[in-house]
Amino acid sequence: MARKMLKDGEVAVADGEQYDYDLFVIGAGSGGVRGSRFAASFGAKVAICELPFHPISSEWLGGHGGTCVIRGCVPKKILVYGASFRGEFEDSQNFGWEINGDINFNWKKLLENKTKEIVRLNGIYQRILGNAGVTMIEGAGSLVDAHTVEVSQPDGSKQRYTAKHILIATGSRAQRANIPGKELGITSDEALSLEELPKRAVILGGGYIAVEFASIWRGMGAEVDLFYRRELPLRGFDDEMRAVVASNLEGRGIRLHPGTNLSELSKTADGIKVVTDKGEELIADVVLFATGRTPNSQRLNLDAVGVEVDQIGAIKVDEYSRTPVPSVWAVGDVTNRINLTPVALMEATCFAKTVFGGQPTKPDYRDVPCAVFSLGCSEQQALEDAKSDVLVFTSSFNPMKNSISKRQEKTIMKLVVDSETDRVLGASMCGPDAPEIIQGIAIALKCGATKATFDSTVGIHPSAAEEFVTMRTLTRRVSPASKPKTSL
Repeated sequence: MARKMLKDGEVAVADGEQYDYDLFVIGAGSGGVRGSRFAASFGAKVAICELPFHPISSEWLGGHGGTCVIRGCVPKKILVYGASFRGEFEDSQNFGWEINGDINFNWKKLLENKTKEIVRLNGIYQRILGNAGVTMIEGAGSLVDAHTVEVSQPDGSKQRYTAKHILIATGSRAQRANIPGKELGITSDEALSLEELPKRAVILGGGYIAVEFASIWRGMGAEVDLFYRRELPLRGFDDEMRAVVASNLEGRGIRLHPGTNLSELSKTADGIKVVTDKGEELIADVVLFATGRTPNSQRLNLDAVGVEVDQIGAIKVDEYSRTPVPSVWAVGDVTNRINLTPVALMEATCFAKTVFGGQPTKPDYRDVPCAVFSLGCSEQQALEDAKSDVLVFTSSFNPMKNSISKRQEKTIMKLVVDSETDRVLGASMCGPDAPEIIQGIAIALKCGATKATFDSTVGIHPSAAEEFVTMRTLTRRVSPASKPKTSL
């Protein structure tokens, strides 16, 4: 039946049933907020529940904006900016700057300003929801049945709400490695809110969180040891880029321990004693577990309703983000598809269009750009889609700034091209400003740009970005049938 736009206080009516809301959303992170306000813009009556704000998440603490805004991308990038000044001060000397005396770093000041910023953003997300007409409810949501959500408070009080549709957008949470003494380690949540800057840091993990924190702490003067199981960090990214990142990390003074895991932590008078699976021992002030994240699905009472999860707890959904229960949907990290904030936003937008906009829309996961210390998409991924030979064009050079500063970090760029269609299948870059450059390249790839299109584009000079439109010499030709099976 057709339904009218509802005002606050009216009752949603559908299929002969009366509900409190057209949509109830559990989780006010990026996906939940986007799904809520877009659904409201289509005339739906929407409510959303979220835990009370705190920089470090727990069973009863969260906040509007979710992981990315409060304890993820945003505060992490603030720390990245803070750490980058160390290198800038060093580089400035060959540009004529004479710095007399000591340059002191105040960790507590940076932390205070970081916290102020995420508090501000938490408030902005609340205002966005309020301006969209979304009802905000504080507490932890769980399913009672296919159309009922129970919201619990820390004091034990509970309230139930009914809705025609329920959207789960509870995200994921960092996990600790299961080794003796794991309680002595921290996750990225705590790493963003440490009261004291560590002088000696040990990091377990080879993903982007591990690499980023290694560079942050090293940039702030700490000694950093990075342990990971593979030969190279950043598994899943382009192998050529991974090798350059590893070299640059070592060049910054970070000690790399490939093929090595941690086996035990223990408390000593001098700090945390770390023992590796190779029998090595060292002392650290902080041990960071950057070993992955777990979907936040444990206390949603999914089994009772019939919503299915996989072996790690990720909610199973179809290509429209719908669970096997027709009225229950899920987006973002809790579904463990591509765990990036912009992807959660895309999935939530498609959900709102499909359910409330009359525009059935599937999320499109092709050509999703990603950046880790300047990393784009991979040659290996591009080969997966290729039906003919793949042409690889690369350029490696010393950035113009480094020619004066004498910093020994090269930039590398790569284009992967389908030999039959000339279409650019993938682009990668490792070097300064790569995230900004790759975002623009992503638009070109989405539009189906060919290598001829790149070649005919006039570059901006002098810039690093112009290398993407001046790579003319073929580096190698790879057949999909003979593509390398990397285990790095």
